[in-house]
Amino acid sequence: MVVGLTSVSAHGKAAADRTGADGQAAAEQVLTWTAGDPIDRYLSFPATAVAGPTTIVFENSSATGNTTGMPHTLTFSVSDVEFNDDVQLNLLANPNDDMGGKHTAQVNLTEGRYFYHCTIPGHGSMQGILTVTAGSGEDTTAPVTTAKVDGDRNADGAYIGQASVSLTATDAGAGVDRIEYALGADGPWQPYTAPVVVDQVGTHTVRYRAYDRAGNVETEKSIDFAVAAPPTDDTTAPETSATVSGEKDGQGRYVGMATVTVTASDAGSGVNTVEYAIGDGAWQPYTAPVTVHDAGAHKVRYKATDKAGNASAEKSVEFTVVEPPAEDKEPPRATAGIAGDQNSDGAYVGRATVTVVAVDSGGSGVEKIEYSLDGGPYLAYTEPVVVDRVGFHTVLYRATDKAGNTSEAKSLSFSVAEGGGVPAPNCPEYDERTTVIVGEVDTGVPNRMTRGRCTINELIEDEKDWSSHALFLKHVDEVLDRLLDEGVIDSREHRKIYRAAKESGIGKPGRTNGYRKIFDGTEETFSKWQHVGGGRFSLGEDGAMTSSTTVPGMGMLWFPQRQYGDFSLKLQWRDDAPGSGNANGGVFVRFPWVHDNPEEPRPEWVAIKYGHEVQILDRPDGDMYKSGSIYGFDRVGLGGAGVTPKGTWNDYEIRVEGQHYSIFRNGRLINEFDNTGGQVFDPPRSDDPGTDGRRYATGYVGLQVHGTTDVISYRDIRIREL
Repeated sequence: MVVGLTSVSAHGKAAADRTGADGQAAAEQVLTWTAGDPIDRYLSFPATAVAGPTTIVFENSSATGNTTGMPHTLTFSVSDVEFNDDVQLNLLANPNDDMGGKHTAQVNLTEGRYFYHCTIPGHGSMQGILTVTAGSGEDTTAPVTTAKVDGDRNADGAYIGQASVSLTATDAGAGVDRIEYALGADGPWQPYTAPVVVDQVGTHTVRYRAYDRAGNVETEKSIDFAVAAPPTDDTTAPETSATVSGEKDGQGRYVGMATVTVTASDAGSGVNTVEYAIGDGAWQPYTAPVTVHDAGAHKVRYKATDKAGNASAEKSVEFTVVEPPAEDKEPPRATAGIAGDQNSDGAYVGRATVTVVAVDSGGSGVEKIEYSLDGGPYLAYTEPVVVDRVGFHTVLYRATDKAGNTSEAKSLSFSVAEGGGVPAPNCPEYDERTTVIVGEVDTGVPNRMTRGRCTINELIEDEKDWSSHALFLKHVDEVLDRLLDEGVIDSREHRKIYRAAKESGIGKPGRTNGYRKIFDGTEETFSKWQHVGGGRFSLGEDGAMTSSTTVPGMGMLWFPQRQYGDFSLKLQWRDDAPGSGNANGGVFVRFPWVHDNPEEPRPEWVAIKYGHEVQILDRPDGDMYKSGSIYGFDRVGLGGAGVTPKGTWNDYEIRVEGQHYSIFRNGRLINEFDNTGGQVFDPPRSDDPGTDGRRYATGYVGLQVHGTTDVISYRDIRIREL
């Protein structure tokens, strides 16, 4: 993030190089954005501008209404193809920085549209679009604004009770862009949208100015007037009170800061002014809660005056502020050990017990410990983990402290043998889901290990292509009877699983129940996929295909063996992006043959323009389409996607029936999309072929590679025609 001044000249021209036809320097346009306490909008912003050298002003200061010290950014996006990408602007401002919250940048705007936004998490709705037109360069004359004050006046010319100030601006050139006003000699500039009503008794100054669409700004003007109290017999002063709020320590002291809120009421003529003073300091107008950050004992005095001139007695509140404890930025340190009997090969005989401990030296203390077994999801560690399945295992473990710092995952690998080292069990399928699921029916019964060292799901074989429903039910009943005799399940669980088998419909006529594995982690299935465009995928020793960290560019790995119409595509993906960022990728479905396309010569773009991409992106910033979105057509936020920790395997099911798309993540439906006629990209794409607003009813499947930093791994890819 860029702090302070960012200077940008997209075309290599400085603002001073802009000249008119007569050789004289043309007036450079100045575009101003302001921000304050709100995190859902900029307080003021331009909508239009003309092409050419421009001064960008971004102010987030006490003068613009920031009373909390909240930082904001003004960032021009360069990642959305629908908007201009030639201005890389990123200004961070807050009232306490070395510029007092007011920053400028010199840029060169080109004709088109720019998308701007705030990059700070939680400020996502602070955004907008700046439209830039090709300016003639001839308008160098500023607008002219006039002011008028309305209201009832007394014999001295003062306005009784209130005054209304109306502003009007004209411009004979590019036209008026906006009018701004400010109260008093140093009040913040605000957009003028309606007459300004001033009802405070006393003398007042309203400053004003206007901008035209060519960037010319009028010299500041002002108008002075007085407001007098209406006749009244009010002799009672206002009632005042104050409260102090903030985080307290055990001794009642405020940690880091205290906020004083003053209230005043008057049943007679009404409150006119409220004032406060810190300690023995000068009285100041009270307009918003007062925040005190300095450590030490403090007194805040306050008083109020009504419109009849009655002044309340001075009151005060006293409190103490202490420095907050040093911020804990250091993650905990987790260590793990393995216990068990080992054979001569170093394998643990029968079982291995993994114990994880964590300590935190940052001060906040350990909040939780988590572990992941053999690439599964992270689970809460509450007691030593017993691993008794024969074979090679990897345990990942990490810890998080109460300040939110999470340690990098460490790994521990080992082997479990039986009787001195027997081979892994020959199970019909690989299925280590936590519960018994038959077809699509989740029984809730734990997917336990059986005496044969296979799980219950593996013995049921619900992904096998059964020739009849009766044959499948006979098989399930035999498996359950054997497990009941062995004590693996009880009678209630036997009934639940058998009922789920009946509800699954597996083996019924007209239904293809089996999933065909089109990538199972072997070189044989990996070689049937084809790569087009930039980037690369490689097959790893763990049976997963992973995008390259060295071969740049965007491309696609696709399965050219067969087209699919209605189908259920299941796979597992894992975000392996280096560092703390999150990867960007996706799964393409229903696109045509990618080679020799007469409308699109780039094979990797055929899927983008003619198919649908199911997005993979868990990053809170960046692209608006998050995991589970149908890219360009149907957005899903991160809350809907149910984000899992980075480095965790995620289950994806993409179900397509007709033009209805259903996206499941880790067994939960996170998006549904109906591809109806007339739909186009959002935002619209000029190169979208449309196909009458619909995508194809059949097509191929593929995996996107986005670049060397967007590293994603895939495994266990299987598809079933519906």
